[in-house]
Amino acid sequence: QVQLVESGGGLVQAGGSLRLSCASSVSITSFNAMGWYRQAPGKQRELVASIFSGGNTNYADTVKGRFTISRDSAKNTVYLEMNSLKPEDTAVYFCKMTWKFSFRDYWGQGTQVTVSS
Repeated sequence: QVQLVESGGGLVQAGGSLRLSCASSVSITSFNAMGWYRQAPGKQRELVASIFSGGNTNYADTVKGRFTISRDSAKNTVYLEMNSLKPEDTAVYFCKMTWKFSFRDYWGQGTQVTVSS
């Protein structure tokens, strides 16, 4: 059973930083893509950043240069380092991992990030 658990969200002032973690119950080498998404109230869920099994990464234009996605295979954890946070970054952040054998997506429960102005 695959379980993803996010942590690290919270309330921060604009310009501040947070690091989100997504811990997997199984080896993250079983996934070919891992990503962070976010959903603000009244808006659709959107891709923030992703990292692939080969190490390539991609970012939404709105977070390029401010956010960094990384992984630690030994800890089965994917991270999202968020710097220079803006009020518009306020959202629930979700972790998603795609199983390499079936391409099934697994989602975490989400963690709230609130950036005050």
